[in-house]
Amino acid sequence: MSNDIYANIKVATIDDLKAVVKMALELWPDNLYDELKKEFKEIVTHDNQKEEVLLYQQDDNFIGFIHVAIRNDYVEGTDFSPTGYIEGIYVKSDSRMKGIAKTLVKAGEGWAKEKGCRQMASDVELHNEDSIKFHKRINYREVNRVVCFLNDID
Repeated sequence: MSNDIYANIKVATIDDLKAVVKMALELWPDNLYDELKKEFKEIVTHDNQKEEVLLYQQDDNFIGFIHVAIRNDYVEGTDFSPTGYIEGIYVKSDSRMKGIAKTLVKAGEGWAKEKGCRQMASDVELHNEDSIKFHKRINYREVNRVVCFLNDID
């Protein structure tokens, strides 16, 4: 990631954990702080090279992140395995529409390509129109829509 487009991108470390979890809670408010902290701590301290958190830093502040992973199982609509996957992406509201998320995605794609991936995938909740529009703006194509069902059995 030496290209100038990535000048503001850094790989998250344990020292960045608090900032990552704070942004993750803004992205996923239904989660608990301690659960997200445990999950992201495992990601930023492991060395299995299957997941990474990349941060966008402006001055001394982190204003966005992308959580990327390598998936070896089937990913909807893909032709190759392994596949890079956007597990989550977030940019603080006052910094949106400035190309930061697109830069984070490009950095995530670069990371996945270095890991041998030829495709990058993502998913979005059906009701999240803003995220659907974002994905289309950065040339991701919709490959499927799914409605999931569940029944508790006694």
